[in-house]
Amino acid sequence: MALPRLVTRDGTWGFRWTRPDGSPTLLADLLELPDAEPARWLPTHLEALDDELIEMAGRFGEVLGGGRRPGAGEHAELAAAYAAVDRACVEYADAAAAVTRPVDVRGGQILGTAALMSIRSRASLGLTGPAPFDGELDDPGSGVVGGRAGLHWVAEPTRWRGGRWLVVTDDGRRLPATLSMLLHDSSGVDKDATLREHREALTLVAEAVALPEAEPLAASGAVDWLLFDWLMAHRESPDSGAVEIRSGLGSDAAMIIAAVAASVRVRARFDPALR
Repeated sequence: MALPRLVTRDGTWGFRWTRPDGSPTLLADLLELPDAEPARWLPTHLEALDDELIEMAGRFGEVLGGGRRPGAGEHAELAAAYAAVDRACVEYADAAAAVTRPVDVRGGQILGTAALMSIRSRASLGLTGPAPFDGELDDPGSGVVGGRAGLHWVAEPTRWRGGRWLVVTDDGRRLPATLSMLLHDSSGVDKDATLREHREALTLVAEAVALPEAEPLAASGAVDWLLFDWLMAHRESPDSGAVEIRSGLGSDAAMIIAAVAASVRVRARFDPALR
């Protein structure tokens, strides 16, 4: 029986699967064995990833929460931690795609939480790609702002450049918005339609960033922004990093899993921590 081995206690981030003879392998490869048990092994992988996230939160909680910047001696370990989590997410995504099982909602929640922690880690290290319209938007200032909210694309035919929610005021200013703001702090918003449009956009961008012509840094910023915006709007509470799938839909879990894997794969083209 091949089981994962979690190897964080000796100072090494990450875990791995082994074959019965002890040789390292990937979960997707194990699932090709005649006696494969996806009903056991996929949840086991999630448990190991969840343990890794708990360890990461305990070690870097203040950094992930924005309470402080990582110290000079923490940069390498934080990079190793997010890279290990990223690899585990892709391994799960590949394995889940290799079996004919319904998408596990819990898998989407755990990979969503992992992505949120990875993005926050990379942001603290200055390693995230630019958000769509970065440096091009107006300052909303203080007070109530009136305008029309919508999801705007950076370059309509070029989906890998991404898009984001904006509020366009009557005087033509373009102000940054978030999914959380639209769902929880705005009036006159059709929440079901807003969620549907965000789902469609995130799915399109996650597919587009894999195209050969996609510029890796810009593409990573595009998929990370839409993913981060969705995840922040679906946390257990404003003070929590745990992601919920309130719809209970396997399709939402599949969307998150695909977007997380797309983010890791496009970043592997330029991020030394993932090589």
